[in-house]
Amino acid sequence: MNKNTILCVLALSVLIFTFSVSTVAAPTQMEKAGYKLESDSFVSVVLGEQRTVHVQLPKSYSLKPDQNYPVLYRLDGKENLPLINSVLERLQEANAAPEVIIVAIENTDRLRDLYPTINQEPQGPVGIGGGAAKFLTFIKTELMPRVEQKYRTHNFKMIAGGSAGGTFVLYALQTDPTLFQAHIAYSPAVWWDYGATAKTTKDFFIKTKKLNNYLYINIGKEGSFMRERYDEMFQAMSTSTPKGFTLVSDVFSDVPHGLTSVAGIFNAYHRLFLSQQMPISAYNGDTASITAYYDHLSQQYGVKTSAPELVIRELGYHFVNRGNLTEAIKLFQFGISQYPDTPDAYNGLAYGYEQNMQYKESLEQVNKALELSKAGYEGYEVYVARKARLQKLLAK
Repeated sequence: MNKNTILCVLALSVLIFTFSVSTVAAPTQMEKAGYKLESDSFVSVVLGEQRTVHVQLPKSYSLKPDQNYPVLYRLDGKENLPLINSVLERLQEANAAPEVIIVAIENTDRLRDLYPTINQEPQGPVGIGGGAAKFLTFIKTELMPRVEQKYRTHNFKMIAGGSAGGTFVLYALQTDPTLFQAHIAYSPAVWWDYGATAKTTKDFFIKTKKLNNYLYINIGKEGSFMRERYDEMFQAMSTSTPKGFTLVSDVFSDVPHGLTSVAGIFNAYHRLFLSQQMPISAYNGDTASITAYYDHLSQQYGVKTSAPELVIRELGYHFVNRGNLTEAIKLFQFGISQYPDTPDAYNGLAYGYEQNMQYKESLEQVNKALELSKAGYEGYEVYVARKARLQKLLAK
């Protein structure tokens, strides 16, 4: 083999190696973090063009084949995924948010699709916009059925977007109020077209008397006419909030427009999702409120969840510490009705009776706790000690 032949072989080898490396897609940041990211491009009949979405599946998706997940539709593409993931992961670690499927929708003509009206105001690009109705139809009739057919979803759906995307979120809320169960609008650009969306949103809130839904909305450091139109709209929203509607808002006066999604994302999801540890503020004095809380949580998470025995018992302890023993005993009794085979539930009621100096009733409950447990069970020694203490008290 002569020198030229050797050089040709070497060059060909380098080309083959280079081609092989370039065709192997490097793992994305999301995939390195344990998510599975799938891209889907298809021709939309509604829009008359090819559209691309990226679907990020939860880390547990392949491990829990029987579980369905809520879906977040995020406008403006997959660049938003790292920020969403970082916030939701922290909430999930605290049992304060479910895992979700995220559908990131890429843009082709952003201003056309996201604004409901064609702008006629000289302060913006005149003659652009007006495609929101068609874009919402695309999401509802093409994208959602496609996602729901391919993936294990349940019926809790969210939509989030910023600026023009935030305006589209408000448009979706007033046009089809039950399509999404939660709406997140970061600094919506409601100045567009002489405040057209601000006006329709204001009218929607004034006219709507009842709506079980959620909206997070914020505003940053904005120009005067943008802020004026937003403030007028928000005034109507906050004073005419429909029954059952949750409105959460933030004002970031020193945060520029482009950073309001970063500033608001924690509050948006923290206030949306219920924690698996029901807060004391959710209890209204009726044990039905505990059941209602976990029914709502089940709707969000897609997994039937009942109030844990410990949560009910700790709520009872809270009222013992406040000196409201009647309320505490009611809660301990409710805990037993939900967990009749759990020793700690009976010991909780025994504690309540003991604090209320009802020693005979307390002994009856601790004996039930002992019947349901045995030496070695966590808490068994506590039951034994309580029984001995109660027997001494009753012997006096």
